[in-house]
Amino acid sequence: MAASETPIAKIERLLRARDPAGALQVANDFLEKSPSSFLAMIGRCRANLHLRNYVDAEIDIERALQLSPKDDHANLLRANMDNRLGRIDPAINRLRPIAQGRGPHAIEAAINLAEMYFYTGRRSDMIEMVKAGGLWTSDPRALIVRARVRVLDDFDGGIADMIAIMRSSQPIPLRRVSGFEAVGLLDKKGRYREAFDLAREAHATTGGPCELDEWLVPLREQLSLLASKGRGWITPRVEPVQGVAMVVAMPRSGTTLLEQMLDRHPSIGGIGEFDGLDTLTSRLQSAPSWPRLPAALPTKLYADAQRHYLDGATQIRKAGATWIFDKSLLSWRALPEIAATLPGTVCIHIDRDPRDMATSQFLSYFNPVSYSWTQRFDLIRQMIEMERKIVPIALETLGFSYESFIYEDLIENPQLFAGRCLARMGLEMDERVLTPEQNKRGAFTLSHAQVRQPINRSSIGRWKNYEWAFDSSWDKLVEQHHARRTITPAND
Repeated sequence: MAASETPIAKIERLLRARDPAGALQVANDFLEKSPSSFLAMIGRCRANLHLRNYVDAEIDIERALQLSPKDDHANLLRANMDNRLGRIDPAINRLRPIAQGRGPHAIEAAINLAEMYFYTGRRSDMIEMVKAGGLWTSDPRALIVRARVRVLDDFDGGIADMIAIMRSSQPIPLRRVSGFEAVGLLDKKGRYREAFDLAREAHATTGGPCELDEWLVPLREQLSLLASKGRGWITPRVEPVQGVAMVVAMPRSGTTLLEQMLDRHPSIGGIGEFDGLDTLTSRLQSAPSWPRLPAALPTKLYADAQRHYLDGATQIRKAGATWIFDKSLLSWRALPEIAATLPGTVCIHIDRDPRDMATSQFLSYFNPVSYSWTQRFDLIRQMIEMERKIVPIALETLGFSYESFIYEDLIENPQLFAGRCLARMGLEMDERVLTPEQNKRGAFTLSHAQVRQPINRSSIGRWKNYEWAFDSSWDKLVEQHHARRTITPAND
């Protein structure tokens, strides 16, 4: 007779099977009987992280560390959660001894540590780590770390390594990251045709098909409801939120720069691309009556979604801040969900030259499923056209308090437009917002390198290096964009 499965083994099996809800239930049941079980606490923490129950995960990991403060797995989880919260130095300090050890979590700790060094610009630490070697170098993900170090002294050799990884049989996420890092480096070196051709190859070999209607049909329905029902479409049944602001923009519009600027204000806590909005929209969109009959949804659904979002966002917000600033890339498509669940949210709408934005999207790493439309310029153009059409209508119709401006204008006069954002939030101007490069909080986005530099015009007019990619179908978007400029461009 086969031995029965222990609760701990079952939790582990369910997590491996990508069933975090099942693992959470088993962990809860076991902890009711054995509240001091360290392994069950760790299992529940991991399940909660998978389910984005970050507040509960925080409680679990703190209890686990009280039970076993030196446990490598608990400290690895704590470090990754600190990283998510922007506590970079504590995260690194926890990871280093684990990575330098020979325990079962050493390799994962080392890979995570290398990623933190890379995204926070700690080149010397990354170089020393590669020189020291260790068990972690046997992991396939070490290939990209070594290539990042090699490219510092041997550009062509490092690029060749990255391209080799992209063309290898390694897992697709690693291949895709490597390919697009090479693309970005070639672009910075002025090797534009090579960068373009490599980006096209990376999209073709590490991406998948794009059915644009999967994106456009729900947005067309949203436009129809905004037009037919107007302000009567959504009447919030929850209390307005206080101290919540969101950027409303497409990816590569200057959202990271804006967040890093405003996060320098002592009253504002940037929370990055917090996935709380994804969870919130999923809750509403799973209801059969959404979006056509929002009044048919129970008030409790809205209240629970609001509480879950605020709990998670507040946890991430820096100490002392009274405002949350969320740069979720979903917000421009989720304004009805925000209006229904987070009334009172202040929206900051930012647009960028559509050609510059399209160039950056095409040349950058994005999830090939969530952003499949970034693989071709014609698909990107149609998405930009929809965003430019729907956002102004939704902001007005749904009654948001908002600011709207152009990225290029922000660059020309950052004090004016940062001041407008702050005034909209009821805050006084603080000169620190004009020096985002001094922000100690890590920027774990595609713009992580750019925002470590003073505000500059280097990204304006980038499209000219890829002029061959744009035909007359872009003319209308460009004309509309330039018509919105409020500051005479210096030399775009």
